[in-house]
Amino acid sequence: MSTLLLLPEPMAFSPLAITLDLDDTLWPIAPVIHQAERVLNHWLAEHAPATAAMFPLPRMRELRRQVGERETALAHDLGALRRITLQEALHAAGEDPGLAEAAFDIFIAERQKVRFFADVASALDRLAARWPVLGLSNGNADLRATGLDRWLIGCVHAQDCGVAKPAAQIFEHACQRLGLPAQRVLHVGDDWHLDVLGAQAAGMPTVWVQRPEDAKAQAALAAGVLNVSLSQPFSQPLPQPHHTVPDLLALAELLGA
Repeated sequence: MSTLLLLPEPMAFSPLAITLDLDDTLWPIAPVIHQAERVLNHWLAEHAPATAAMFPLPRMRELRRQVGERETALAHDLGALRRITLQEALHAAGEDPGLAEAAFDIFIAERQKVRFFADVASALDRLAARWPVLGLSNGNADLRATGLDRWLIGCVHAQDCGVAKPAAQIFEHACQRLGLPAQRVLHVGDDWHLDVLGAQAAGMPTVWVQRPEDAKAQAALAAGVLNVSLSQPFSQPLPQPHHTVPDLLALAELLGA
């Protein structure tokens, strides 16, 4: 366990570019989403009170889960799933489903109010000074609204690609956008299944950001449950990430930035 906190040895190769996951790699996403849901709930209480009364936060979250399970063709588009959830809640409460778009705007604006992990800004200063850094995300963070446009040259979003991580196509799309072969683009992310396995399937080297505070993933790693996203053990050995780091400052050290 403690070895995860040690700075890694310098990486044997130098990438020509970096693709970087956003949610839970640069900031913790759960508190951001929960706050956005609370703000949305307050807005609904004012503009669609019957919907707010019928769908308090736990029930709205359950509806969102049900929509996600049903609308599998939209798994890559979290915004669309959120809009459908709002439309269905408004309709069920006898209010105007047309309010869903305004409600979603309230949610998505609040969703951009992220708080970077303490290491992120200084690490990105170093990384972006050396390599083009391209965001690669299943989420809907906006680079300008979050402040990431200071460092990132752009972002490949699942909703724009039509597929989500871990599908190889989204990683291939990122490499095409960079104009580089996959083996020269380093992918960095926190999720074993979505980031490490997905990128390696596309032929990219990987660094797994395993933050010390992520107790679930550490426990899974120690127990040999490598697929921490699904919390299910694999029946055969899986490829390891090329490196594991505790944060992005360690990544900068690893790459010699």
